[in-house]
Amino acid sequence: MKIDVFNHFTPAKVFERFKNLAPDNPGLKAFGALPALWDIDARLRLMEQFPDVQQVLSLANPPLELLAGPNQTPELAILANDELAAVCGKYPKLFPTFTASVPANNVDASIREAERAIKTLGARGIQLFTNVNGKPLSNPEFLPLFEFMAAQDLPIWIHPMRTGAFADYATEDHSEQEIWFTFGWPYETTACMTRLIYSGLFDRLPNLKIISHHYGGMIPFFAEKIALGFQQIFHGAPGRNPVAEKAGLKKPVLDYYRMLYADTAINGSAPATVCGYAFFGVERSLFATDAPFDSLGGKQMIQGTIDAVNKLDIGAGEKTRIFEKNARTLLRLDA
Repeated sequence: MKIDVFNHFTPAKVFERFKNLAPDNPGLKAFGALPALWDIDARLRLMEQFPDVQQVLSLANPPLELLAGPNQTPELAILANDELAAVCGKYPKLFPTFTASVPANNVDASIREAERAIKTLGARGIQLFTNVNGKPLSNPEFLPLFEFMAAQDLPIWIHPMRTGAFADYATEDHSEQEIWFTFGWPYETTACMTRLIYSGLFDRLPNLKIISHHYGGMIPFFAEKIALGFQQIFHGAPGRNPVAEKAGLKKPVLDYYRMLYADTAINGSAPATVCGYAFFGVERSLFATDAPFDSLGGKQMIQGTIDAVNKLDIGAGEKTRIFEKNARTLLRLDA
């Protein structure tokens, strides 16, 4: 069995509600061409092609906070989580659980909804995006939500969020050639993880569990650059990073990045999977596909990711941990 921990499904009722709220949102306008994202029958047809795969469902973007203000997003989260729970309840052998959505622009409501979704609906964690309407997750206002999730001993899935409005250069007002997506999303993930680390979050909450999407973004490829800070070059020494010291970090910087979990959703790239695995190792690697976001409605991503993991030069036991056992342990699926 393989458990896909990071893929996306926005139930039809939720999808229609979102489109009514934000008819000009580029993503929502495009997603209609991808039935497996919102039509349960199309998703079931996709799953029939992979009888040994289960999926932990989470909403696709846009984040709720891009659709409505803090007084309205709690209702959207309730709707989304109720609908996802209903899908999981109807098809438990395909979808054993889901990742709860929370109204991140309303922290108190986010905690209430996370508690309801986990304790009443059976969610096994929550999804956040790398910024909340431009605010970094390292902003102190979000700390109570991280504290709550650490107390639940369940993970937070963090998905990159960046749009074409993020210009590539300071003299421009928008991104060109989809740079906001192709390179902006891995950057968003890396920047978010870095800000959380330097905020001292993992010293405060050492048992906090975070799943960083797309095998941690840029982290594995640039690990040695991360380890050698700019100030360290001129004012530090091997093993002594002045910026980390100023932040009061208690461990070497890279040790914090290795506290993260990371998924294999990197479009089926075998070399990138090798790089991600080399950094995060078997204990922190989780099988995920990002389905159904490919031109074949998810088939390409699922098969490509399975193939990439199988090409890793590791034993069958290690592959089983990536494909299934790590997810079962992290999400307490056998409890």
